[in-house]
Amino acid sequence: MQDTHYISSALLDLSIIESIINDDKKLALSEEAIANINKSFTFLSEKIKNNDTPIYGINTGFGSLCNVKISNENLSKLQENLVKSHACGTGDYVPQQIVKLMLLLKIQSLSYGYSGVQLVTVERLIAFYNNNIIPVVYTQGSLGASGDLAPLAHMSLPLLGMGDVWIDDKIVTSAEILTRHNWEPIVLQAKEGLALLNGTQFMSAYGVYCLLKAHKLSYLADVIGSVSIDAFDCNMSPYDSLIHLVRPHRGQVKTAERILELLEGSELGASEKKNVQDPYSFRCIPQVHGATKDTIVFVHKTFKTEINSVTDNPNIFIEEDKIISGGNFHGQALALGLDYLGIAMCELGNISERRTYQMVSGLRGLPAFLVNNPGLNSGFMIPQYTAASIVSQNKQYASPASVDSIVSSNGQEDHVSMGANAATKCLKIIDNIETILAIELFNASQALTFREPKKSSPFIESFVAHFRDVVPFVEDDRLMANDIHAAVAFLQTFQIDGDLLYK
Repeated sequence: MQDTHYISSALLDLSIIESIINDDKKLALSEEAIANINKSFTFLSEKIKNNDTPIYGINTGFGSLCNVKISNENLSKLQENLVKSHACGTGDYVPQQIVKLMLLLKIQSLSYGYSGVQLVTVERLIAFYNNNIIPVVYTQGSLGASGDLAPLAHMSLPLLGMGDVWIDDKIVTSAEILTRHNWEPIVLQAKEGLALLNGTQFMSAYGVYCLLKAHKLSYLADVIGSVSIDAFDCNMSPYDSLIHLVRPHRGQVKTAERILELLEGSELGASEKKNVQDPYSFRCIPQVHGATKDTIVFVHKTFKTEINSVTDNPNIFIEEDKIISGGNFHGQALALGLDYLGIAMCELGNISERRTYQMVSGLRGLPAFLVNNPGLNSGFMIPQYTAASIVSQNKQYASPASVDSIVSSNGQEDHVSMGANAATKCLKIIDNIETILAIELFNASQALTFREPKKSSPFIESFVAHFRDVVPFVEDDRLMANDIHAAVAFLQTFQIDGDLLYK
C-alpha cells in the first residue's frame, strides 16, 4: 500500500480523500506541482520588480481599501497584517478532522501554480499535515465570499508562529511547535497572505466531510429501513423493479434494488401478509431515500469540481502574461449545495422517525412500545420522543443560509454566499441523522425479535446479531440513553465497502 499521496494535477475525489484519511497517508508535492509553484512565484516576483501598476492585494490594500497603493518595501508586512487582522474567528472549535481537510485542500489549490506563493510556504503546510499539527480554527466568522477569510486566517497563523495548534488533542502555541521542530516562521511574500485567505477551503472541507458521512448514512438508512420492513411485517411488492422502472429516477431504482438484495432469502418477507398496504414510511422508502441519493450525487459533483479548482484571487496566468482579479472565492455554488444536502439528509431523518413511531404503536402483532408487560414497563416510548425532538431540530437547521446576504467592507463586498453557515449547519444535521437512524435500529432490532421463530434474510440476521453484541434485547426498563449512545457508536464504526457507497 502506498503510504504517500503526491499532490498533482490528478483529480481528487471523495474515494481518494477517504483513502488518504483512513490509511493515514503522508502528503508530498509531485515534481509537476513543485515546478508549477516555482514558476508562478518567479513570474509574480518579476512582475512586481518591473511594474509599478497597482495589482489588487499585491501592492494595494484589501476590500474597500483596494485603491490604497502599498510601497514595495512594505509588501511582506502587508501580507502578514492581512493574516493577523483577519483572524477574527469565534464560536466552537472546528473539528480537527475538518481542519486537516482544510490543509489538504489548500495545499491542492496552491499547487496548480496560479497563486504566486513560495514553495517553502506550501511545504510548511504539508509539514503541519504530516506531523498532525492542526491549527486551531473557529466555526464562526466567514461570510462565504472573499473566501473563508477568518477560518483560513486562523489556519495560516501558525505559519507565522502565531495562534494555536492541536497536538495530541491538546492546544499549544504555534511558537512552541516551531521551536520544537526547529522551524523559522515563514516570511510571507507578495500576495501570499491573500492566497492563503482567499479560498473556499473551510466550506469545501466541511462539504467533503459531510458528503463522506452522507454517503455512509444513506447506505445505512437502506439497511436499517430493511430491518424495519421485516420487523413491521411489510409487503415486498413496493420494491418490485417493475414499479421503479416506469419512474426511473436513479436513486429510487438503486434503493429498491438494494432493499431486495438486503432482504433476499427473508422468511418474513416471503410470508403471507394480512395487511394489503403499508404506511408510506415503509412503502415509499425507494422514493424518499432515492431522492436523497440523487441529491448527494449532485452535491458530490459540485464539490468534486470545487476541490480541484483555484479559488484564491487574483490569479496568475503565466502563458497569457496576465494577473487577473476575479471572484472564484465566492461560495454560492457551495452554499446552495450544502443547503440542498442538509435538506435532503433531513428527509432521511423524517421518514426514519415515522418508522420508529409505527413500530412502537402496538400494531401488526407487536406489543405496545416493544416491551413485555407494557404499563409496568414504558419500554421504547421515550426513544421515539428523542428521535422526534432531533427531527424537529433538523427542520430548524434546514432553513437555507444561501438565501441570505449582508453587505460588508464598505459596500465593496455587497453580496456574500453565507456558505460557511450552510456548512456548519449541514454537519449538525448529518450528525443528528446518525442518532435518528441509531434509534430506529434500536427499535427495529427489538421488534424483529418478536417475529421469531421466523427469520429475516441472512444479511439482516447477521447485521442485527452484530448489533445485539453491543445493544442487547430489552427485557425490562433500563437506562436507554446508554443503549442509544452504543447504537450511535455501532453505526460510526460499522465498515462499508467503498464500492457500495460511491458507485
